[in-house]
Amino acid sequence: MAEIKDPENTLILETTKGQVVIQLLPQVAPEHVARIKELARENAYDGVVFHRVIDGFMAQTGDVQYGKQGSESFNPGRAGMGGSSKPDLKAEFSATSHIRGTCSMARSQNPNSANSQFFICFADAPWLNKQYSVWGQVISGMDIVDQIKRGEPVKDPDSIVSARLAADV
Repeated sequence: MAEIKDPENTLILETTKGQVVIQLLPQVAPEHVARIKELARENAYDGVVFHRVIDGFMAQTGDVQYGKQGSESFNPGRAGMGGSSKPDLKAEFSATSHIRGTCSMARSQNPNSANSQFFICFADAPWLNKQYSVWGQVISGMDIVDQIKRGEPVKDPDSIVSARLAADV
């Protein structure tokens, strides 16, 4: 595992494929980082599927409304259409590039519609720069991210087993 320098700003995702460690970037997107931390501390991401995974592009997850296995509202056909009960976030676009391992918020056409869904880039995606709010960077486990099952939607998807801040484990 990567050396964790700031446990309060390090997210540990246990996935069905293995562990992914993400360095949060509060200096880049403070409100988005605060939301990720809030949802992780509520265990909201536990059981959430990777519902849209495009080879050579990204793996998307975080639909705590329709994508959380075992919840009353879990609906594989609607996974990717929901968010959380919290209000949408105002965009925090930055000069931080979308490179391999970048974690960024998913959103609709409305730039201020990010809520709980996010994606991890498999490769550099410069066309996303200044269009999506970057909030983290994978520092360990990209080999795990690379193993996540592909699809749009994904048949029998991989999921987040748990999402915890290093400060809390």
